Amino acid sequence: MRKILGSAALAVALACGGAHAQQIHVKVGVLTDMASLYADDTGIGSVIAAKLAAEDFMKTHPNVKVEVVSADHQNKADIGTNIANQWFDVDHVDMIADVPNSGVALAIAQVTAQKNKVFVASGPATSDLTGPKCTPNTVHWTYDTWMLANGTGKAIVKNGGDTWFFLTSDYAFGHALERDTAAVVTANGGKVLGAVRHPINTSDFSSFLLQAQASKAKIIGLANAGGDTINAIKQGAEFGIVAGGQKFAGLLVFAPDVAALGLKTAQGLMFTETWYWDLNDGSRDWTKRWAKERNAQGKVPSMNMAGVYAGTLHYLKAVAALGSAADGKAVVAEMKKIPTDDPLFGKGTVRIDGRVLHPAYLFEVKKPEESKYPGDFYHVRATIPADEAFRPLKDGHCPLASG
Repeated sequence: MRKILGSAALAVALACGGAHAQQIHVKVGVLTDMASLYADDTGIGSVIAAKLAAEDFMKTHPNVKVEVVSADHQNKADIGTNIANQWFDVDHVDMIADVPNSGVALAIAQVTAQKNKVFVASGPATSDLTGPKCTPNTVHWTYDTWMLANGTGKAIVKNGGDTWFFLTSDYAFGHALERDTAAVVTANGGKVLGAVRHPINTSDFSSFLLQAQASKAKIIGLANAGGDTINAIKQGAEFGIVAGGQKFAGLLVFAPDVAALGLKTAQGLMFTETWYWDLNDGSRDWTKRWAKERNAQGKVPSMNMAGVYAGTLHYLKAVAALGSAADGKAVVAEMKKIPTDDPLFGKGTVRIDGRVLHPAYLFEVKKPEESKYPGDFYHVRATIPADEAFRPLKDGHCPLASG
C-alpha cells in the first residue's frame, strides 16, 4: 500500500513539475508615438490592440503568460534605440511592436537583429524593411510604401491624374513614399513636375503649398502622414487648392485622420489601406471591444492598431508552437512557416523577406450626405489581391531572398 501511495505521489509531483516547465512567459513592448503627430493613428490605441491580442491568446493558452509594456519613442531614433536596448537587456522584453516612424523603425530593426529578439512592425511604412534593410528578426505587417504607391498612385494616374507634385516629409518614410510613388506614376505614363520636402510635424505648410500650386500639377501627392497630412489638407483648403482644380492624393491616410478632417474637407480623397473598422462583421466586432477599452467618444481604430493586434497574435502562436520566446530568429522562422489567420486580416502568409501578404483596398472618402452613421467614412473602390498588393519578392533586393 505504501508503495502504491508513494508511486502516486511521485506521479503527481512529476506531473506538476512538467506543467510548471511548460509555462511560457512572454513580454511584448509597444514602442509608439504617444503625444505627437502619429499619436491618433498609433499611440494608446496600439497598446490597447496588443493587450487585446494577449488577452485573446491567453484564453486559449493558459500556459502562456503575456505581459504588455509600452513607451514613447518621441519620433527620435536615438530615444527609440535606447528604449529598445533597455527593454532587451534589462527588462526581458521579447518582442517590439508598432514603431510608427520609418527612421526609428530602421534603427529598431538593427537592434532587434543584434539582440536576436523580434520586431513586428505595424506602424512604419518604408518598404526598405523588407528590401535591402531586411533582417531575419523583422516581420512587416500592415502596409508599406510600395503598396501605398501602387494602390493609390496607379489608380489616380489611370483616372487622368497624370501630372504630380510631391509634398514630402523630410525623413526616411517620406523619401521612400515619394520614391515608390514617383516610380509608379512614370511607369504608368504620368510625369512628376517637382517636389518639396518639409520638416516632420510642421505647423505651417504655406510656402510648400504655394510651390505645389505654382507647379500646376493636377495631383499634389502628400508623401507624409498623421498630423502633417491633416494640416496640409486643411491649409490647402484655405489656399483654394481644390477649388483651383488641383487635387490632393493622400498617400498614407488613416481613419482617425479622416475623423479629424471631417467629411466636408476629406470628401473625395482616394487612398489605399489594408484594414478599415467598418469593413466586415469581424472588424466591427473587434472595434466595439477596442472602443470600450479606449473609452473615448468618437474614436475609431486605424489599420496600424489592427496590425498590432494581428501581428502580436501571430507572434504568440509561433512562440507557443516553439515553447519558448528566447530565440528571435527561430520565432520569426516559425511565423513564416505557419499561415496567418486572425479575425481582422483573415488568412495570409509571411514571406521569407518578412513581408506579410494580405489584400489591400482602394477607398474613397464619402460625401457628408452619403455617411449614414458615425465613422461611416469610405466607399470601397477596389480590392487588391494579396499577391498583387505588395512588391514582388524578386524586386525587393532582400538578402534573405537571395540565399
